[in-house]
Amino acid sequence: MNDLFEDGPLVSNAPEFSVSELSGAVKKVIEGEFGLVRVRGEVGRVSRPASGHLYFALKDDRASLDAVSWKGQVAKMQTRPEEGMEVIATGRMTTFPGQSKYQLIVEDVAPAGAGALMAMLEKRKAALGAEGLFDPARKQPIPYLPQVIGVVTSPSGAVIRDILHRLRDRFARHVLIWPVAVQGQACAAEVAAAIRGFNAIEPGGAIPRPDLIIVARGGGSLEDLWGFNEEIVVRAAAASRIPLISAVGHETDTTLIDYAADLRAPTPTAAAELAVPVRLDLVATLEALGARQARGLAQGISLRGQRLRDLARALPRLEGLLAQPNQRYDAASLRLGGALSMAATRKRAGFAATAARLRPAALLTLIAHKGERMQTQADRLSAAQMRRLERHADRAANLSNRLAPALLRLIADAARKTSEGRMALAQLDARLQTAPAQRYDRLRQRLDALDRTRSTLGYAETLKRGYAVVRGDGHVVTSKAAAEAALSLEIEFSDGRIGYAKPTPKRSKSEGPDQGSLF
Repeated sequence: MNDLFEDGPLVSNAPEFSVSELSGAVKKVIEGEFGLVRVRGEVGRVSRPASGHLYFALKDDRASLDAVSWKGQVAKMQTRPEEGMEVIATGRMTTFPGQSKYQLIVEDVAPAGAGALMAMLEKRKAALGAEGLFDPARKQPIPYLPQVIGVVTSPSGAVIRDILHRLRDRFARHVLIWPVAVQGQACAAEVAAAIRGFNAIEPGGAIPRPDLIIVARGGGSLEDLWGFNEEIVVRAAAASRIPLISAVGHETDTTLIDYAADLRAPTPTAAAELAVPVRLDLVATLEALGARQARGLAQGISLRGQRLRDLARALPRLEGLLAQPNQRYDAASLRLGGALSMAATRKRAGFAATAARLRPAALLTLIAHKGERMQTQADRLSAAQMRRLERHADRAANLSNRLAPALLRLIADAARKTSEGRMALAQLDARLQTAPAQRYDRLRQRLDALDRTRSTLGYAETLKRGYAVVRGDGHVVTSKAAAEAALSLEIEFSDGRIGYAKPTPKRSKSEGPDQGSLF
């Protein structure tokens, strides 16, 4: 009987697992049971590290599920999860043994209905509007008659045919087409690149620069038009230096590019109508203006002719104005014959008296007297010139004797010093021209050296060399006493942070020792 009650060690037949074995078994169970799942929830705590992977959480009112999407899967997503957005995530469940947790590997994310898309659209619209991208003050006027029109749309759809047909009917213009995808994953990037590409064309080059850009697409659902709501497209439209008309969808469809564009058209066909006027209307207007101009000229000439006739009636008659001058002319004509005869008689008598006094001997005597007088004045002039030349020669000799060699050397020294001063002034001017550039180079080299020192001794570079930053209760800890007094510690390395929560005080011995935990 005593053998039945002997106290011996209890031996259990339960198998023993290592931590890795147990973690692997749990991983197989979870991945086997939840190979492909679709989870609906609200996105929270989105993280996008430099690796390109996407980490976020899916939650509802009672639970939270960690989710991760690898870099290649993120690139294929049509909709990127944003915090507060309700989505349906498709993926597979797995575990992460390093932290004893399970997580969802997300392969695709879709908004949970149109309500979620509209909420995300309103949130993005408010954020971009706060930056001033939709401000009416920054919108550019549309040119009245552009020479070249750039169209961003699909080359195979009916939209481009409608635009070209309407332009041909109204006023044929030179059209450049930039083919893009108007829906799907590549839509936003290609539309933004097309707008930037048209703006990058230099004026006067081989390819003409557009005077106007039309971004056009036919109607569709909110998901089909979502590419024109992307931030990259809105920013490209707002930054366009060329006036831009948005013609996306039908009249009831509204996208964010409509707010950033300089003008919104309800349909692509209406965009073509807004881009150019009707040529026949312009011709009719010009003809009407020409007719008005002709009528105005004719009416002006008629009014001025009537005014001239009115003024002419107020003037006296020509016969009345010339009556007295004609009478005076007739009286003078009658007196002219007798006056001419009397004048000829007087002139003839005077000529006879003068001719009587003119004899050859008197003329010869006068000529001889004038010749002698001229010869005397010539002799006096020659003597005066000789005396003047002698005086000038004596004066030149005196001035030559007074110019001593010392004075000549003084003049030469003054000329040499003047030349040297000019050379020195030219050198100083050259140094003055180059001094600012040399000083700028020295300051730039010094700034580059200081920047390299800052980068080498900076906070991030110090962590990469093996150092760490310890924070206690949110403050940097620099002593052992401060670390012991802190309730929680956080250690930052160059590649991330880890936290440590100190154990809470024990209430009883039965509860066992309390251990701190990493978080």
